[in-house]
Amino acid sequence: MVVFAGFDEFDLATSQTTIHGVRGGAGPPVLLLHGIPETHLMWHRIAPALAERFTVVATDLRGYGASGKPPSAPDHEPYRMRVMAIDQVEVMAALGFERFAVVGHDRGARCAYRMALDHPAVVHRLAVLDIVPTGEAYARADRNFSLGYWVWSFLAAAAPVPETLIGAAPRVLVEHMLDSWSDRSDAFPAHLRQAYIAPFTDPATVHAICEEYRAAATLDVADDEADRRAYRTISCPTLVLWSATGAVAQWYDDPIGIWRAWADDVRGAAIAAGHFLPEEAPADTLGHLLPFLDY
Repeated sequence: MVVFAGFDEFDLATSQTTIHGVRGGAGPPVLLLHGIPETHLMWHRIAPALAERFTVVATDLRGYGASGKPPSAPDHEPYRMRVMAIDQVEVMAALGFERFAVVGHDRGARCAYRMALDHPAVVHRLAVLDIVPTGEAYARADRNFSLGYWVWSFLAAAAPVPETLIGAAPRVLVEHMLDSWSDRSDAFPAHLRQAYIAPFTDPATVHAICEEYRAAATLDVADDEADRRAYRTISCPTLVLWSATGAVAQWYDDPIGIWRAWADDVRGAAIAAGHFLPEEAPADTLGHLLPFLDY
């Protein structure tokens, strides 16, 4: 299955795992990070256009897709976003990029903003798609959150409960996410649906993803709260895009205002699409990304 024509695949060893991805184009480097339940393939509708102006790198996060699944630990440290961000910094360095822009969607956006906080000399432009910071999400959690973001509670439950249940019906879980979080039934061709479902048939992948959610509810929240107390903010220009019909728009009156407490230079907009902006509304998403990245 060729999804990124003209891109080269790679598997690179980092200090703690291996990261799978693709690289294509020429120009200033841009790193694309995916969300759940997807892989780097989620960028297939916008990566070729970005590659006309930029060197585009799209990877699978640690634990997802074809990237490595390091052993977990009782405190979930191997799946802390701070640790997962280091993987991506090391990959970009191995490819020859010491400074780059990052665009992240969903879980990838959480990795991206953590990278910008922890590695300000590395990330010079940040775009986050359809999230508010993890610490903000938990601090503002209510009944709507508990019902709408049920995966946050379900996947973070103690092992092996979610792992066992997902193992019994991986297709049901993935297709529910794709269909209930999107506004377009045609956003996911059959071959891509299958590519997103396949990793969830692997127990190691499922456990790693659950560990990432367990780390989010504990370690990532603590990291965000420590930054909030220290008044540490994202120093690079930050673009915030969100679904006009999704949870961010429904639950938070002012997403830009929330992000302005976390970043020094913020701009953004809602996009008329469901959660999966790059697949549901690629033209609109590109319309915001290109001028932001091509400064």
